[in-house]
This record gives sequence, C-alpha cells and structure tokens, in this order.
Amino acid sequence: MPAPQDSVVQQLARAKFASFNLKVPTNWQDPQGDDADHYDRAFKPDEKASAPGSPPLFQAASMNKYHTDTQKMHIAAVGGFIDGICSAICSAWSKWQSAATLVGVVIAGPTASGGQIVGPPWTPLILASAPKSTPMQAKYSGVVAQVIGTAWQTFTATVKLAGLPWYPAFALLPSAIAPPTPNIPCPFGTLVQVPVSISAPVLKAQMVAQLADPAAPFSSELFESIAEAFEKTYNSWKLSTMVTNVLGSGPVPTFAPPVVPAGPVVGGTGTMSPGGFK
Repeated sequence: MPAPQDSVVQQLARAKFASFNLKVPTNWQDPQGDDADHYDRAFKPDEKASAPGSPPLFQAASMNKYHTDTQKMHIAAVGGFIDGICSAICSAWSKWQSAATLVGVVIAGPTASGGQIVGPPWTPLILASAPKSTPMQAKYSGVVAQVIGTAWQTFTATVKLAGLPWYPAFALLPSAIAPPTPNIPCPFGTLVQVPVSISAPVLKAQMVAQLADPAAPFSSELFESIAEAFEKTYNSWKLSTMVTNVLGSGPVPTFAPPVVPAGPVVGGTGTMSPGGFK
C-alpha cells in the first residue's frame, strides 16, 4: 500500500479535535440582570443571530455575530494547521517508504529472522513542508516534527523478523548456493515490533513536554488529535502494507552429490531494495 493519504489523516485529526467541543471565545458567560439588557441593546438584530462556521472544529459561545466570527477565525487557523501538518507527515511517510530498506536478515532453511530497517529520518522531511507562516505555526510544527521523527526512528529500530517462512525452496535445495530469491510477501504488521513510542498517549505527552508552554492555546487538544490520527493511520498501514522483494541467498553446506543431492540453506542473508514496502 502506498503511504497514507493526507486527506485520511486530516479527517481523523479534525474529527478528534471537534470531539473536544471547545467554545470560543473561551470562558464566555451570558450577561445577567441589567447587564443582559445592556448587552441585548448593544447589537443590531442581524448581529444577535448569525450562522456558525463549519466544519465545527470549535463551537461558538453564542450565535452573536462577534462570537461566530471568532469561531470561524479559529476554524480557519487551527483547521489550516491540522491540514498542513498532516500533509507534511504523509509526505515524509511517502519519502521514507520509497527509500527504506530491510537489511541483515538471517536465513536458516526456509525461515528468515532478525533484520533491521534503515530509512531516512522523518524530522527534516516533515519540517520541509510543515506550516511555518507564523511564529506559532513554526513552533508547533517544530515540536510535532521532532517528536514524530524521533518516535518513528525509535519504533523502527524495534522491528525484527522472528522465524518467518519466507523461503520455502531453501528447505531442501539441489545446489551448493541458493540463487537470489525474493521472499514470500507478508504484511508489515507480521513483523515483531514494539510500537510504544508511536502510541497516541506517548506522542501527545512528548509534544506537550517539548512545547513547554501550558498557556499555549489549544495545544493539548491539538497534539492529542494529531497523535491519535497518526496512531490510527499506522494501525491501518501496517496491515495493508506488504514486505516484498527481500532477496535471500546463501550456501548449502551439506550439498554433496550424489550422496547428498540437496540440503537446506545455512547462514544465508537477505536484503530488501528500496521500495520493498508496498
């Protein structure tokens, strides 16, 4: 499967953010008593009831035009950032997927074990197209890029093979050396992995810690939305992305015709060319 589409990740992040039902202006309270009368007379009829913005990433504190205008401004600003950073993440994911390789696979008979994923770091790839048009956007983008980039590198270092039956012909081969042979494709999710570093709670906690600004507007909700969208996307990607074209080869030390006309590969190795995660 190709790298995730940005529209899918954007929708997931937007849906999560909208679920917080954040109201703007924040801490608004309807006037009471005489204040309510003054407030009512301060606005024209068409200012008292206006159409709210959509999609409702934020709720307007009231239908007062000044409140719905504030809501629409926040929808545009936060929605634009969500779309931009999710697009940058997907772009980095795509570049990584096309360049990543799997090396150091150990082959014994038909089975493959070990291995290590090698690919370009995500942080600079994300930053290359992340939103940076304002100082706040640049700050948030830097945090997201650094956390997700580091988390992905930590995660991929845990990915290994554990006795997968990738090379059935290598169980009994009538040759002294096994020729380069592609593996039997399998889902990425079949590989042994420890995805703690890319789990939503861990990603959010690290983003909040790196931002180090408890007063930053909507940062907790924004980071949680991006982190959850990323984790959900990965959980789908790992099941639909196949590990392919890991070329395996190796010696058959017991091959000694005509006494031993065939034998298993022992001490073989496998390497995947870039682009093998499909």
